[in-house]
Amino acid sequence: MLGFLILMGTVVNNPILIVHRAVSNMKVRSLDASAAVIEAVEVRLRPIAMSTLTTLFGLAPLVFIPGAGTELYRGVGVIVMFGILGAALVTLTMLPALTASVLSFQSNKSTR
Repeated sequence: MLGFLILMGTVVNNPILIVHRAVSNMKVRSLDASAAVIEAVEVRLRPIAMSTLTTLFGLAPLVFIPGAGTELYRGVGVIVMFGILGAALVTLTMLPALTASVLSFQSNKSTR
């Protein structure tokens, strides 16, 4: 349970920031949905990659190297490590497609 709580606190920020940036790109800069999402992902790609890689490399010794004291926290490390990796992949692949679809549907609906 502790691993899931840690994971929830760390992975919810990136998708929120991508969606917020895409929506503000459509409103402020008057971009279409796909261009707004592409710009939002381009801006957030480096911070997402940096936080994901630092977390993965920081947890790798706990997860992969057996030693005294690692038995207790190895489960937490595995959950957080692979959860962050999976969340980063979903954030950079499925979220932009879903966001572009919803924003384009919403803009088509409001122009009718």
